Amino acid sequence: MPLYWADAYEIARELQAAHPDVDPLSLKFTTLHQWITELPDFADDPAQATEGRLEAIQMAWYEERLVG
Repeated sequence: MPLYWADAYEIARELQAAHPDVDPLSLKFTTLHQWITELPDFADDPAQATEGRLEAIQMAWYEERLVG
């Protein structure tokens, strides 16, 4: 299933699976952006990332870690 910037929770689940020991709140947005665009199912335009979208994904990932 392709992933797009609006799919914050789905992206967060993929990032948690790929980087289970990483605290998402410790990441720079540049690293977060890179990791998202490197996900195998990511199909959106990397240039369409905004601070708000990255923050939404970061917070979804943080929540995913809490509920695990």
